Parts: sequence; C-alpha cells; structure tokens
Amino acid sequence: MATFWRAFPCSKAELDLGLTLACGQSFRWAKIQGALTGVLAGRVWRLSQTDTHILYQVIGHVDNQPLPSRPGRKKQKRKSNTPIESNNGIVEKKIKSDEKAATKEQPKMMTQAMTSNTKVTKIKTEDGEEITLKTEDGLAEENIEVSILRDYFQLDVKLTDLYEQWCKDDPHFKQVSPNFTGIRMLRQDPVENLFSFICSSNNHISRISGMVERLCEAYSAQLCEVCGVTYYAFPTVSALAGKGVEERLRKLGFGYRARYISETAQYIMKQGGESWLYNLRTLPYEEAKAELIKLSGVGAKVADCVCLMSMDKTGAIPVDTHVWQIVNRDYKHKLGTTKTLTDKTYKEIGDFFRQLWGPYAGWAHSVLFAADLRKFQELKSSPEKKGDIKKSMKKKKSR
Repeated sequence: MATFWRAFPCSKAELDLGLTLACGQSFRWAKIQGALTGVLAGRVWRLSQTDTHILYQVIGHVDNQPLPSRPGRKKQKRKSNTPIESNNGIVEKKIKSDEKAATKEQPKMMTQAMTSNTKVTKIKTEDGEEITLKTEDGLAEENIEVSILRDYFQLDVKLTDLYEQWCKDDPHFKQVSPNFTGIRMLRQDPVENLFSFICSSNNHISRISGMVERLCEAYSAQLCEVCGVTYYAFPTVSALAGKGVEERLRKLGFGYRARYISETAQYIMKQGGESWLYNLRTLPYEEAKAELIKLSGVGAKVADCVCLMSMDKTGAIPVDTHVWQIVNRDYKHKLGTTKTLTDKTYKEIGDFFRQLWGPYAGWAHSVLFAADLRKFQELKSSPEKKGDIKKSMKKKKSR
C-alpha cells in the first residue's frame, strides 16, 4: 500500500466526505483501512480529510490513458462564484508499525517532488493520525487528479452560502442542517449514474452496490487490487448492448433489471452511443428528463436522479416514497397530506421545493434525504457521534 498522499485545501463545511459518499448518490465507495476507497474516472482512489484539507491517493487506472473528452457543464450563475483555493499538495503519511517495510523508491519520489519553496505543515486526519503536509504547485498529473476531484465534488459551488440561504428560506432545513453540513451533489459520469440507478428499482443501497460491482466485474476491465479487493472500471454502453447481456445478468441476480439494462444500452447505441447521453447535459432540464424517460426502466424518479447527479440540473427533485414521507411529515402544513404518490403529486412536490429553495433545490433536497436515512439518525441527537458513524461504514468484502 502506498504511503504518500496528496492534498488540497477544502473545509469540512464545504465537503463532508463521509456523508456525501454514503448518502445514496454513488454506490462504489467503501471505507477500507481508514480511507474511503472507490473508482472514479477510470482510477482507483483512496480519500480522507482533515478539517482543512482533502487527502487523496490514486492507486491505479486503465492503461495510464488520459481521460476521454466529455461535454462540460454550461457556465451558469452561482450563489457564489468564489472557488475553493486549488493549491496542490503532496502528503507524506507517518508510517504505522505495520507499514514500515517501505520501498526504496518512496524516499526518491518525495525528494524529486520537493522544492526549496515547499511549505511543511503538521495536520491531523479524522482518526487523529498526524500527517506532514508538503504543499507545492506544478505537477501535471497531480493537476489532472485535483481537477477530477474538484469536478466530481463540484467545488466551484460555495456550499456554505447555499446552506445559509436555505436556512433563511426554510425553518425546517434550519433545524435539521446543523448536524448534516458538507453534503453536496456529486457530478457523476452519466453512464455510470444511469445504469446504477436502473439497478436501484425496488432496491436498497447495499444491494444496489452489490449489483453495480457485479456489473463491473462481468463487463469491464480490472484496474487493480487494494487490500484484497479487486476494482474494475465501469462498463461502456457498447459492452452492455452486446448479445446475451440480459441472460447473463439474470444469472447474476439482476432479475427484471437485466432487461432494462440491455434494452437501454441498445437504445443509446442506436442514438449514436455515449455521446448522445453526454449531450443531454446541454439540454434544458425538462427536455433532458423527457429524453431519459424514453429509456427502458427509467421513470420520473430515476430520470430526476440522473438529471441532478450527472446532468447538471441542480433544480431536479427526485421524489420516491421516502421523500414523499418527508413531505407528509415535515411540510404537510404547506403541501397537505396525500394518500398516494401520483404523477400530479410528484410534480407538485418538485415545484414546491424549487419555489422554496431556489435554483439549487435538488442539493437542498439531498441534505434532508440524507438526514432521514436510518444509518444517520444518531447524528440528529448527538453531533459528536458524527465521526464514529463514519468509521462504522460497512467495509466491502473481498470479491
């Protein structure tokens, strides 16, 4: 296991890794040996944080190839255009007793990376481990990695400004949010986001995670092994559109979702392939959602999840029975109560929250969604348990 880390400044109020990566947006992150480990942009990452920095390692990626070109986010007005400072850093982690067998190359790597202008700072991780942070600019690969993380976590959006505004506009949000700071929307790859949420139909987070991993194992390239866990890239649409996919996925336990995955992949290929899906980012929200609903296994809720989590539609509000229950319990004085979640009710709920919270309503909705998850309930009454709950995140089993 590599012992060197890189870092860049980001406060926990702007991004809480433990809450953001465990609240049901993405299904490929798990805490392994003290770090959140997962696959992003064809790379295997280990993430941690302090009160002031995001720490990361990149373990391996597909054939060392650069990222493919993807249509970017349209420039749009933000609550705040003040970016989080993006200084790059290299971190040397203090080696524990079981990691003292460091390779001879590691000191060389650190020596080559250091310059006379290097600043040394002592900081501590969430687990209380002391780290020596050595800050330096100018490394090309490091710049790419930081750019990937900043885009994925959408760090150009000033989250604390949004929380402040939502607290002013919504007394219930003000009551709930103090123990759930730092929850922000991921900007995911649309292919992974779409097919992951097709797997989410009538499912819970742990089972969805298992399905997604089996999908990757069956139809994609192996990246590397970390702590006994083998990691794979996410499959291409063309791989999922091939012959026999539905039959194989049924054998792997996907049930009726196997047909949805196969048919959706085939439909996307007929539209021109992955570029068609990525180009939905350039459409207005209602048009992008209408195109997504044409896909097999994609209804209003899944379409809104994809719009919010990978299509840059910050006002999209996914409404499932869970969100519907939140509305009936906490907002009935404004919306009233309804016995069933009809198409009409679905739209009314989305419109209500968009009016209440503004352009980033989908982000605010996700804070309340996370706050209502069973695994986070202790945070409501005991904020100091926040760190303990994150440490107890279920580890992935060796596959």
